[in-house]
Amino acid sequence: MAEVVVVGSFNVDHVWRCPQLPEPGETRGGDYSTGPGGKGFNQATAAARAGAKTTFFCALGADTGAQLARTLAAADGIALHDQCSDAPTGTAGIFVDAQGRNSIVMGAGANATLSPGFVGGQRAIADAQVLLAQLESPLDAIACALTLARAAGAVAILNPAPADARTTPGLLALADILTPNESEFVALLARHLDTQLGAAAVTGLDDANLHALARRLFSHGTLVLTLGAGGIFVSHAASNRRGDAADCYRLAAEPAQVVDTTGAGDACNGALAASLVDRPDAPFAEHLRFANRYAALSTERAGAAIAMPRLAEVVARFGA
Repeated sequence: MAEVVVVGSFNVDHVWRCPQLPEPGETRGGDYSTGPGGKGFNQATAAARAGAKTTFFCALGADTGAQLARTLAAADGIALHDQCSDAPTGTAGIFVDAQGRNSIVMGAGANATLSPGFVGGQRAIADAQVLLAQLESPLDAIACALTLARAAGAVAILNPAPADARTTPGLLALADILTPNESEFVALLARHLDTQLGAAAVTGLDDANLHALARRLFSHGTLVLTLGAGGIFVSHAASNRRGDAADCYRLAAEPAQVVDTTGAGDACNGALAASLVDRPDAPFAEHLRFANRYAALSTERAGAAIAMPRLAEVVARFGA
C-alpha cells in the first residue's frame, strides 16, 4: 500500500543558465542542460527520497521522455502508473540566473490529457495516507483524485501551482491543506475574494492580516504560504490546528547557499507529505520544519527532480 500518492505532471526540462534572465526581445548566452521535472514528478521524487513509499500517477507520451520517467521512477522506488497519450511527453523551458531565480515556460503535452476516468480507476488513491496534487494537469482529474482521497480518509494536499484562473471554490473545498506561494496566493485572492495585492505586498503583511485573508480564502483547512526567503506562514482553522498551539505562525527560511530555486516549492510539498506519513501524531509545525529544511537543501544543487536530497543528507545537515 502506498503511503504517499502524487497525481500530476512529468516534464522533460530544458534548462539554460545565464548571468541574468533575458529581457523581452533580448538574446543571451548560457549553459544548457536537460533533465526530469514537472511538479508532480518533482514532488513524488521528494516524497520518496524523504522516506515515504510513493506512487505517482501521470500521463506520458510514447517517446523517450516517457522512458526517462519510468527509468528514474524505478531508480527511486516510485511506483509509476501512466496513462498513455498520443501527445508528446510534457516539456519545460527554464532560464536560471546567477542568483538562482528562474523563469519557466511549459509545454503541457501529455499532461493535458490526464483524465478523471484514469485517475478514478486507481485503487492506490483510496489506500493512500496522503494525497498530493498540483495544477499542471486537468482540473477535473485533480478534483477526482482529491475526492477519492478525502472519501477514504487520507490527508488531501493541493499545491495550487502554477496559478490557474480556472480554480473554483469547489476544488479548494476538496483539499485539507492548501500550499500556495506568494504569487499563487495573490492569484487566488484576486479570483475568489476580488482582493488585489502584489506578491511583494503579501510578504510585508503582518500575521493578523495574512491569517484573516487565509481564513476567508480557505476557511475549513490549513493554508501553508511559502514565501521564499521570507520563510513559511501557516494559517489553521481554529477547529483543527493539527496539533499546533496557535492558529497562525511563521517559520523562518533555513540558511542555504542557493544555486537554483527551481523545484524548491515541490521539495517542500513532497517532504511535507512524507513527514505527515512518518509521524502522523506530531504537531504540524514539526512536519513543516522538516519540509522547510528539505526545501532549503534542494536549492543548493542545480535541477528539479534530480536536486531532491535524500533523507540522510537532510539529517546530516540539520539533525534528526
